[in-house]
Amino acid sequence: MSTEVQAEKVRPDYAQYIVCVVMVAVGAFLIYDALSMPGGYAEVDPIGPRFFPILIGTGLLVMAVVLAIAIPRGSRGEADAGEDIDPDMPSDWRTVGMLIGLFVMLIVLVNPLGWAITSALFFAGCATVLGSRHYVRNIAIGVVLALVSFYAFYSGLGIPLPAGILDGIL
Repeated sequence: MSTEVQAEKVRPDYAQYIVCVVMVAVGAFLIYDALSMPGGYAEVDPIGPRFFPILIGTGLLVMAVVLAIAIPRGSRGEADAGEDIDPDMPSDWRTVGMLIGLFVMLIVLVNPLGWAITSALFFAGCATVLGSRHYVRNIAIGVVLALVSFYAFYSGLGIPLPAGILDGIL
């Protein structure tokens, strides 16, 4: 085989199989969980509460199979032409760690402080970690997003989010 042909041959990215495994696990869990839901609490809804989890789980399983077939064929996503990052640079693990810390903070504090306060702090923290230096604007946007999402879930969908220390005010 000539060196030109060897240079054109792209080695498959076998790390993508991890994505396949995660997609299968999440898809199987969604389908299992949907099928094990007790019935009888949504008689008004003609579709029922099982439809969308089964649909999404099935879609994940199908996409995992498609990806598993595409990986050994050497299919890879191409970088966006407008991408302003260098794919050869190492990951910024400090930023990733700080974002994970903010997610943990959200999980731990959402019940005692409530959704509105915790998600506003979460948005402001994520924006700051990702490079925004407009601290007041970050908090203001976080408060607006928190209140809109709180009332969208509570009033629009009928799903109460924890109010925390603002219980009785919101």
